[in-house]
Amino acid sequence: MRQELLSLPKTLADDVARNLVMVARLIDEEPEEAYAYSRIALRLASRVAAVREAAGFAAYANQKYSEALAEFRAARRMTGSADLWPVMADCERGMGRPERALAMAGEPEVRRLDKAGQVEMRLVAAGARRDMDQLDAAIVTLQSPELASNSVQPWTARLRYAYADALLAAGREDEAREWFAKAAESDKDGATDASDRLAELDGVEFVDALDDSEEPEESETVADAELGTAVSGTEGDQVPDAATGSADVETAESTSPAESGEPRENGSDQG
Repeated sequence: MRQELLSLPKTLADDVARNLVMVARLIDEEPEEAYAYSRIALRLASRVAAVREAAGFAAYANQKYSEALAEFRAARRMTGSADLWPVMADCERGMGRPERALAMAGEPEVRRLDKAGQVEMRLVAAGARRDMDQLDAAIVTLQSPELASNSVQPWTARLRYAYADALLAAGREDEAREWFAKAAESDKDGATDASDRLAELDGVEFVDALDDSEEPEESETVADAELGTAVSGTEGDQVPDAATGSADVETAESTSPAESGEPRENGSDQG
């Protein structure tokens, strides 16, 4: 990317680079802000392939699939690379055209992809099959040497997760549980919620031990206990103080933390 920006005047290149850095920093957590920065970069340097690609991913993260596809196509024309082919196919899915995504999975460009790109294309194709309610075909699409391999690669967790999810959708719960377990085992970075899905299948329910919603009840119990002590240990002329204590209970309830009170598959995550 830095090499591509060398084609621009120094000051302009710096401005574009700053905006691209912000796209990269924000795209996962604040996709709308990332999109805004990408539009600035695009306005400054629309003839730079890296800028078009970044704009495409920012649009994609905001589910603007038509716009994303246009930017990816532009970047591909500029570079001649097939690297964006899987995400372009997933944009077709996002636009409601899974048939087109499947057609792209059979194009010669797929053979030009590296192993990671080919796995990504397989995930997109399986997602397209599911879009078309072809669950068995989706399962078969994901069955591959990469799925059967015991080695853990960057794509392993997502591939196993997609396979488990497809099995579950087809009603094959026992097999799905096995593959969710394998996905969780290989997912060291938390890229999927495989552990949660596995726990759900096992009937495990997680309860927050620090649930703030319990605090008002505890406060009320303590306040009632103090109120009872005050009433039993004082004369009648001190009862108004106890009433004040009752008001405190109401205040505690009204300011309870509980009242002030947390992912798509891109066209799917499989893109």
